[in-house]
Amino acid sequence: MKLVTYSNNGQPQLAFFIDGMLYDTNAANSQLPASIAQLLQNWETTIDAMKSTHDDIKNGKNPVQGKSFSDAAIMAPVPNPTSCRDGYAFRQHVAAARRNRNVEMIAEFDQYPIFYFTNHNAIQGPGPIPCMPDHFKKLDFELEAAIVICKKGRNIKASEADSYIGGYMIMNDMSARTLQMEEMLLNLGPAKGKDFSTVIGPWLVTPDELEPYKIPAKPNHTGNNYNLKMTCKVNGIQVSEGNVGDMDWTFAEIIERCAYGADILPGDVIGSGTVGTGCFLELNGTGKLNDPNYKEQWLQDGDVVEMEIEGLGHLSNTIVAEKTDWSILNLKKK
Repeated sequence: MKLVTYSNNGQPQLAFFIDGMLYDTNAANSQLPASIAQLLQNWETTIDAMKSTHDDIKNGKNPVQGKSFSDAAIMAPVPNPTSCRDGYAFRQHVAAARRNRNVEMIAEFDQYPIFYFTNHNAIQGPGPIPCMPDHFKKLDFELEAAIVICKKGRNIKASEADSYIGGYMIMNDMSARTLQMEEMLLNLGPAKGKDFSTVIGPWLVTPDELEPYKIPAKPNHTGNNYNLKMTCKVNGIQVSEGNVGDMDWTFAEIIERCAYGADILPGDVIGSGTVGTGCFLELNGTGKLNDPNYKEQWLQDGDVVEMEIEGLGHLSNTIVAEKTDWSILNLKKK
């Protein structure tokens, strides 16, 4: 199933996405939840009825009326996650970023997966991304995949962790690099460089839809992995290409670490981390390494960022400058 959340009279409405149309879940079956939050909280008792109702609509056995996806105000599939973590799963990205800074690959990357908590109140879906002046000091995209947790768990082994995944989405972990790099000099963060926008969408894809794409995890790793091409375009020009299958650490292994001595909850969103070539920070560093005259590129007001992952859809956002000159970078003490 592909599940969409859209704004219905100002309220988030859960809908099935089928052949370009949206069908409200609770209109199709009054026993089904009307929101993704309700579904995730009751996943195990509800998911079979969700799939049955979805199939009845698709096969013409349920006459519920639909509405065009293109005419709806699409929100993030999980508009109010209980938390949002972001991983660091792609070795190619980490190794290239470190090479570009003339530092050795960090050995600990291959020992355990890591993550950080980002601002779950800054989650958004397709549409405008409002940015303050300091965000435009090296404003960047990050091409990622993400999952949402569908049942509570604690101390979960990687071998069991895939059963806690309700679905997969595209993620764009927006980054203001000057803010990020300044604050991380203090060995804490990222914080202000990341907390203004994290984009997920356009829909949530349940794991059963990705079965045809399944491939083995990397050697000595545990969990599901998928051959899904990833691309990012800026203003119609492709700047990034990778594959979900290039993840070195699986989502199952990231969940195992997240849940060690801590509860994971329905509605928790977890990102993969940036795919290789998946941000301007890496691309600029590689370009300058190969050509000292390489011209750096960063996101600007009005830029359109389009991400696509095979099986997970197409996510489009437009960068919009807030009408202010307020700068927290100018508030630094001398």
